[in-house]
Amino acid sequence: MISTAFAQTAPAAEAAGGASMLTGMLPLILMFVVLYFIMIRPQMKRQKEHRAMIDALAKGDEVTTAGGIVGRVSKLSEQWIHLEISPGVEVQVQRSAVGQVLPKGTFDKNAA
Repeated sequence: MISTAFAQTAPAAEAAGGASMLTGMLPLILMFVVLYFIMIRPQMKRQKEHRAMIDALAKGDEVTTAGGIVGRVSKLSEQWIHLEISPGVEVQVQRSAVGQVLPKGTFDKNAA
């Protein structure tokens, strides 16, 4: 008797199987869409802004590195910059290590 009842409802369950699979995957798809707009897209925007800042560096700019070193750009190459951190003291760092460009006049050579 039970097998007959299952046999009668089986075709309807198989036809609805495609729709139930879609509704089962809908929360997962929605989660990826939300993840993209909350995490991935803003990170890509920050990377693009950082790349533009690094490309726009010029001699004389005052910068802070990711390690906290503050200095004035004295030389530029494609991958490296030379920072004057004190009168007569220069360090060489990668361009990607620059964290931010400071407003002119922030770094004062005589204040130490």
